[in-house]
Amino acid sequence: MKINKLLPIITLFFTMSSIAQDGSFIKGKKDKIKAIKIAYITNELSLTSDEATKFWPLFNAFEDKQQEIKKQKMKGYLDRLDGDDLDKMLSDKEANIMLNQMEANEDDLYKLRKKFITDLKAVLPAIKIIKLKKAEEGFNRKLLQQYRDKRKN
Repeated sequence: MKINKLLPIITLFFTMSSIAQDGSFIKGKKDKIKAIKIAYITNELSLTSDEATKFWPLFNAFEDKQQEIKKQKMKGYLDRLDGDDLDKMLSDKEANIMLNQMEANEDDLYKLRKKFITDLKAVLPAIKIIKLKKAEEGFNRKLLQQYRDKRKN
């Protein structure tokens, strides 16, 4: 009789435990990718220790702000685009409002990137700033390729 009462509680406990582990698993993956990205960029840019101490706080702040903009501002209109028939979901007025929001979001991201480059000019030589762009793109390509390779297997 007592086991019948405990069984739902135990099941709930294990369910909650597995959900919590999935969240930490994803966070762990993100942290691992970030660490690999840091090593990759540091290597590609050949950062000196002085450059690295000045560069990484700027880079991390830029990435955090960029993610915040993408998450907060884009989520508002991307969720609305999930339906199959946009003609029925949005009026012309709503579509224009959404388009204006999308343009404003792109402007915010552009201004953020421009400010980041301006800030980097005080820390790194121009050639390393260009190498940074190339390193970011190279890292993203490699990450995407690894993802595709895993999905094939």
